[in-house]
Amino acid sequence: MTEDGAADKAADEAAKLLAEADLLVSQADCSAATARVAREIKARVGNDFPLVLAVMGGAVVFAGQLLPQLDFPLEFDYVHVSRYGDKLSGGKLNWKVEPKESVQGRTVLVIDDILDEGETMAAIRERVMALGAAACYAAVFCEKTLDKPKPTRPDFLGVTVPNRYVFGYGMDAAGLWRNLPAVYALKGS
Repeated sequence: MTEDGAADKAADEAAKLLAEADLLVSQADCSAATARVAREIKARVGNDFPLVLAVMGGAVVFAGQLLPQLDFPLEFDYVHVSRYGDKLSGGKLNWKVEPKESVQGRTVLVIDDILDEGETMAAIRERVMALGAAACYAAVFCEKTLDKPKPTRPDFLGVTVPNRYVFGYGMDAAGLWRNLPAVYALKGS
């Protein structure tokens, strides 16, 4: 198969995945949830000149929609840590870019796409506080409803979703569809 043929096949499989998925949160509801989270963040940390850390790559869409609505002074940076990669279940925590020392004495706001089991966000918070942050808040676009306790909870939450494999609005399905403006669930998940 030629490279063009492989790309066409992959695009067809991606289109099929989306066509068979269930819409969970519409584009309008995603936008409304993000606007509400922005108001809540402003009320809590708007006077603190926070350092905002986006968790790459899932937080890209949420951060990109949220940051223009945070109409107060802040500094922006990112961390890159993952438990998933392109897999459908979590594994070992992999730090690609850790928080910088500039968190010392700061109010830190960590932005992420989803809080699933909470292990990644708990590790980020632990690392940020160990580096001397004065406070660490988590803004998460969506949280999965699970039947077990989590090591951390978001301070700011856009939406809750059932315990299904979700994608869109920054979350991916095996590396696909982070770019969708809504949240979907894989069929049968």
